[in-house]
Amino acid sequence: RDLHTFELQAPTRLIEWARGNRVCVAGYGQSDGNEILQLVPPPTLLTKETQGLCPERDFKVECGGFSERPVYSLKYVPDTSLLVSSGPPDSSLQVWQVSAEDSDVIKSISTIATENGTWQSWAKTATISARAPWVLHGSRLDRVQITEVESRKNVYTAASRGSEELSGLAFLDCNTLLLCCATGQLCLADIRQPQSLVEAMSVPSAPCSERWCMGTRHGAQGLELSSQPVARLSSRGLLTLTDLRKTSEFLALAKARVPSPGSGAEFLCVSWAPALAGYLAISGFDGTVHVYDTQSWDSSGREAEPIFVHKGHAFGGAGGSRDPPLVTVHTWHLQKPRTLLSAASDGSLHVWDWVQPCGKC
Repeated sequence: RDLHTFELQAPTRLIEWARGNRVCVAGYGQSDGNEILQLVPPPTLLTKETQGLCPERDFKVECGGFSERPVYSLKYVPDTSLLVSSGPPDSSLQVWQVSAEDSDVIKSISTIATENGTWQSWAKTATISARAPWVLHGSRLDRVQITEVESRKNVYTAASRGSEELSGLAFLDCNTLLLCCATGQLCLADIRQPQSLVEAMSVPSAPCSERWCMGTRHGAQGLELSSQPVARLSSRGLLTLTDLRKTSEFLALAKARVPSPGSGAEFLCVSWAPALAGYLAISGFDGTVHVYDTQSWDSSGREAEPIFVHKGHAFGGAGGSRDPPLVTVHTWHLQKPRTLLSAASDGSLHVWDWVQPCGKC
């Protein structure tokens, strides 16, 4: 129904909302000089209600900086002007300061080192400011910790007997952590009990080569985060929904209609709509983003029909023998229920609305 586009200088795998409804993006190229940019969205995206025609439809670069390493994870630290990034070749973190109004520079101010070798993969991250600006980070199950961003003081280290690679982690609240292994296993941890790491649940029988990612639902009004379903997506398109209060069974199982991903499945992404109950989106298989209504799903594992497929990146790619663009990440608008942002390997950034099917109006 509505589409805004912006062309970045390099492939982008990150979209992060920052204060003032700004959007932060970063490049993941292997050479030096990967950009980190803070963009001002078009005016029509800064209002809660959809308006008519808007003369200004472009993103504007407000400030930016350069990272000497690829940026695979970029998180805004709530209630601050700080960003935390991570990427190869190790699991250390870089802390960035978004400059004040009199400057257009995002500058690196510190590094959070970790006690491991360069053989460790890059760290997955999550941030919170409930007590202080914290970053949850780790590349493997036995390497998870919480660090106070400004002082770089270690606040918590998780105890685990396993060393599985992590594909994602999240704060459920200021005391509870959720960790997702690349094998699909979920683990819960409570920072008030540093020596306890509770293994939650595994996934349906799957090939060893299959990789998983997770999505938690944030910002649901009147509901505890720990009561929200956790969605997991596999590299062959299997989707599971789980209630963490009852981990012995799945709320729902479904199969997405997607092609097989490339090796590594590094761009798999599943996310819940923050302002629309029961809707989620997936990407990372090709140049599309699929939106699903999960409210009718059951435990049969049958194929689910998407209610909308965004194909703008696939159609906008270069012709000829070049590989078609791959969607590297997507995220939902925080207030507009049916508005999403997506980025692709060709440097394209799209903001788009999807239309509710007429039968469900």
